[in-house]
Amino acid sequence: MSRSNIVICFGDSLTAGFQSPTRENPVGEETPYGNFLQETLGAAAQVRVSGICGELTGEMVMRFRRDVLDHTPGYVPILGGTNDLGWNASPVEIMRNLLKMYEQTLAAGSVPIPVTVPSIRVEDSQGSREGQEWVADHLTRRQQLNGLILEYAGSKNMAAVDLFAATADPESRQLAAIYSNDGIHLTTVGYRMFAEQVAQILTPLLLSRDAHR
Repeated sequence: MSRSNIVICFGDSLTAGFQSPTRENPVGEETPYGNFLQETLGAAAQVRVSGICGELTGEMVMRFRRDVLDHTPGYVPILGGTNDLGWNASPVEIMRNLLKMYEQTLAAGSVPIPVTVPSIRVEDSQGSREGQEWVADHLTRRQQLNGLILEYAGSKNMAAVDLFAATADPESRQLAAIYSNDGIHLTTVGYRMFAEQVAQILTPLLLSRDAHR
């Protein structure tokens, strides 16, 4: 089966490219990583972005067919779970929703690209025991979810983007300051890094696709 060269980047605000307001840019901005991905891939792919700020994975599942599968993409990077974790949903519950989207993508003959949830950063969290425990709990649940995502990808011999590992400070495991100005969303540098990670997976897949046409 010859897959289309359409890539649909699917997810929440981290896919929409939301950036919090700063002194230099008081209204904030959106820099979807899909735009940077298109720059990297060029004519080899048609990159589209489908990201909704604040969305939970259950809501993502509800619109997945309409916004993704009905457009017959060849490849679908999927990132979700940040907002669920913020509402204290369990990693197993979140993974259940992600699995639905991975499996629906495979059933449609497309290639899902699972993406792990990036870390968080809380300034001065080491200043109190409560702050340390709060951060530790959130990091633990993120790593539990990400472990499930990577385990699934491995079981399917599927390439995944470990965005957590790519953007976390190796010592604190918190989101590195260069990649985020608010501790949750990414900076332009962070979204470019995200695009680079996805491009590393997509480039050989697209080359292989073209070689077999």
